[in-house]
Amino acid sequence: MCNLYNHTTAVEAMRQIFKDLNNKAGNVETGDIYPDRIAPIVTRTEQAHVLRHARWGMPSPPQFHSKSGIDRGITNVRNTASSHWRRWLGPQNRCLVSFDRFAEPRAGKGAGNAWFKVTTGQPAFFAGIWVPEWRSMRKLKDGETTDDLFAFLTCDPNGVVAPIHPKAMPVILTDEADLDTWLSLEWPEAKRLQRPYPDQLIALNNDV
Repeated sequence: MCNLYNHTTAVEAMRQIFKDLNNKAGNVETGDIYPDRIAPIVTRTEQAHVLRHARWGMPSPPQFHSKSGIDRGITNVRNTASSHWRRWLGPQNRCLVSFDRFAEPRAGKGAGNAWFKVTTGQPAFFAGIWVPEWRSMRKLKDGETTDDLFAFLTCDPNGVVAPIHPKAMPVILTDEADLDTWLSLEWPEAKRLQRPYPDQLIALNNDV
């Protein structure tokens, strides 16, 4: 389960992909992204693509909240047939999460992470979902807050990721047609993108 990724794509690079980009995020800091941190995502409206900030971790089902009501959020979404996720699978709740590398934990105590990088040279994105202005308690000391939240889909691992993490890998999109499909088409068409990224287009990359 991917709970760490690295983001280095600048706003100007985003504009090269999305010509109509409306930047609501302002300055976008790059670096490592951990669960519950703020990160840039791209959404789509009828007027334009929108770059915005959101908090990593979609709402979890109530039975997974702590006794004090804390919801720490869910970072990865696999079972899109679940009634919990179905309400957020329409185009209005889909997003793209820019990344440069992602990490999967190696087996064994203290073994650290294995990092993976797309080798095509294209900007890479996770296929994500998001929900705006969700009210919840993420940390007891903060009380209830209202946040834009996001997570990204996972799928079966490909042959490169499976030796490190045999259960899943993030859903990765690089082709512009796939980016457009994910943000604009209805679920029966978009769900075909929940598939492993080709082995030959990804590699271990631990130079971080």
